[in-house]
Amino acid sequence: MNTRRSIWVTGASSGLGVALVERLLEQGHRVAASGRESQQLDQLNQHFGKQLLRLPGALHKAEQAQAAGQRLQEAWGTLDTLIINAGTCDYLDASLGVDRLFDTIVTSNLQASEHCLGAALGLLKAGNRPQVMAVLSRHAAQQLYNPNQPTTACNSLHHWLREQRPALSVLKIDLTVVAPQPLKSPLPLAMPEDWDPQRTAQELVARLDVRERELVLEVLNTDSLWPLPN
Repeated sequence: MNTRRSIWVTGASSGLGVALVERLLEQGHRVAASGRESQQLDQLNQHFGKQLLRLPGALHKAEQAQAAGQRLQEAWGTLDTLIINAGTCDYLDASLGVDRLFDTIVTSNLQASEHCLGAALGLLKAGNRPQVMAVLSRHAAQQLYNPNQPTTACNSLHHWLREQRPALSVLKIDLTVVAPQPLKSPLPLAMPEDWDPQRTAQELVARLDVRERELVLEVLNTDSLWPLPN
């Protein structure tokens, strides 16, 4: 991207999220980062100062997303790009069993995506060539409940995002969905690659200007980009 933009990155505490924040800051953009307390974000704050705006991170809670949107309104009054980094969840209950873990990841990312898009919409409408990029891990892209049921906006984040496209298009907001290839895809399966956070961030930031509707990201080691919280 050749011009300075105002960009909100969610899920920015670690892994791909913080790598995206760092890459964008290095390119001179002003960046808002949502996430839990993070030493990596603290270090970026020290280095880039007011170029980095820290926002509430528990966006699956409507009040936190609204607070983040309000802070953006007060600080910038506009937003050019929203990057929804839907990987795992920084706020998982440590007592969750494995059987509920991934359903919780899908549910929390569905809620967070809906809430932060709602909070950002007015800001994006005031932005310069506004766009949304949503990046889904294999965990977040899973279908809730019975996988034999049809996918809907209620059980699939990927489906929900696609349903937002017509309304966003009317507002002249571009949407790029970056996700693993659907298991039911009729196309030949893409081969997973050994993506690390820095390489992935570099590639995704470069693709922002292209504004493709869909991108496939197949990762050998999901934890390298979206580590589960300890």
